[in-house]
Amino acid sequence: MLGRTLREVSEALKQGLVTPTELCQRCLSLIKKTKILNAYITVSEEVALKQAEESEKRYKKGHSLGDLDGIPVAVKDNFSTAGIETTCASNMLKGYVPPYNATVVQKLLDQGALLMGKTNLDEFAMGSGSTDGIFGPVKNPWSYSKQYREKRKQKSHGESEDSHWLITGGSSGGSAAAVSAFTCFAALGSDTGGSTRNPAAHCGVVGLKPSYGLVSRHGLIPLVNSMDVPGILTRCVDDAAIVLGILAGHDPKDSTTIQDPVKPFTLPSLTDMSKLCIGIPKEYLTPELSSEVQSLWSKAANLFESEGAKVIEVSLPHTSYSIVCYHVLCTSEVASNMARFDGLEYGHRCDTDVSTEAMYAATRREGFNDVVRGRILSGNFFLLKESCGQMIMRTSDISIAFFRIKRFHILISLYLVLRKTGVVISIFQKL
Repeated sequence: MLGRTLREVSEALKQGLVTPTELCQRCLSLIKKTKILNAYITVSEEVALKQAEESEKRYKKGHSLGDLDGIPVAVKDNFSTAGIETTCASNMLKGYVPPYNATVVQKLLDQGALLMGKTNLDEFAMGSGSTDGIFGPVKNPWSYSKQYREKRKQKSHGESEDSHWLITGGSSGGSAAAVSAFTCFAALGSDTGGSTRNPAAHCGVVGLKPSYGLVSRHGLIPLVNSMDVPGILTRCVDDAAIVLGILAGHDPKDSTTIQDPVKPFTLPSLTDMSKLCIGIPKEYLTPELSSEVQSLWSKAANLFESEGAKVIEVSLPHTSYSIVCYHVLCTSEVASNMARFDGLEYGHRCDTDVSTEAMYAATRREGFNDVVRGRILSGNFFLLKESCGQMIMRTSDISIAFFRIKRFHILISLYLVLRKTGVVISIFQKL
């Protein structure tokens, strides 16, 4: 039953083939058996069992709350959860218990989902391996698969098997591992620069970063406000579409969310692959790309072609600028967001009482790891008056350039149409 899709499990619950309590207990049992993965920081066993009991009562009355009623889910530990510790895998927030739920968490609970626990991550979601949190690294479930063990036996020479585990990717590695190990049916991650999609790829699950503004960020402890998006991890695409349909929509507590009503997300039944055109950016085929990944990439492209799809090479000429832009904008916002953790208003506070400045310094030294402190340092450098003109404005200019190039092509097309119809307009004066 744990390997079924959300639709299948929901139908089984409605038909009485399984109860929410049975599902919850099976997932809790697997969480204990797979403890070596370190996927969870907090396991909310009592909360989940109580939620399962309430769900069971609703099913007996025929009053299901929705497609997720009675279905176990997990939440990355940088989303606020009322009454459950939220740490961001950092000493700075260790012991912090929020008084409210993040909007996305509340939407899941309103559907009757069972919260199994909070999942592990890189500290404050800064990382791509889920190895930099204070609770230790997350281990990829595939590390303990039969295929990988046999592969390791051929290469290892008397070394311990436990020393050869695979990373999950990050920063939402705990959520990806939790879904991959069948300890829940869906999990929330967060995605700023790949933190949901990257671990999904490493763990063999579906990772979706919704468009910015489609899903509320309220209650997500911020990393980069202009790029953060709650992510979704599931075991199939249809499951991701179901969860997105539940989470998407306007939230009065987040002014960046869309205003228009959101329609349910349905997957098209694409049977004729000849109508599909797939572009492969040539800039992504870098010398650093491993031969194994490149081989699988080519294999996937060949599979599409064999089914009739059109596979073409495309160019994204500004790719080389993307990492530089991301680094400047990301670290600058990180420096601003992390400033609130000063030992007075939020989080950990050191015992130093020599002076306010000494207390600030000691608190942040004890509360943040090297990765977080490094990004704060970089961000503050970019935000210096001397650097701002050189770095921030130049980065913004590149971002604006992308928009102007797109607008230029639209205006050219419009000009040609107007000229053909005999309409004279000095359109280029407005460029």
